[in-house]
Amino acid sequence: MRYLLLLALVALAACTEASASRVDERTFRIEGPGVPGGSDAPNKRLASRVCPHGYRLLDSASNKGGPDRAIDNPDTMTTWTIRCL
Repeated sequence: MRYLLLLALVALAACTEASASRVDERTFRIEGPGVPGGSDAPNKRLASRVCPHGYRLLDSASNKGGPDRAIDNPDTMTTWTIRCL
């Protein structure tokens, strides 16, 4: 029973991490959980890993996550579009 609980916690922790996807040669989209305090800066750790020589923020958007937005879902997803320098 303890192993099942530990496995569930690890699976939930993996869902809260940001992920990056390539849009074109130097442009990436970073999707992740909302940033506390409403910051519009991207996930700096992931952005610096994707663009080691720096990046420029092109766009940012926040919305309520989940497949059905009609249900009150407290999880906010933020999407940043960055371009590597």
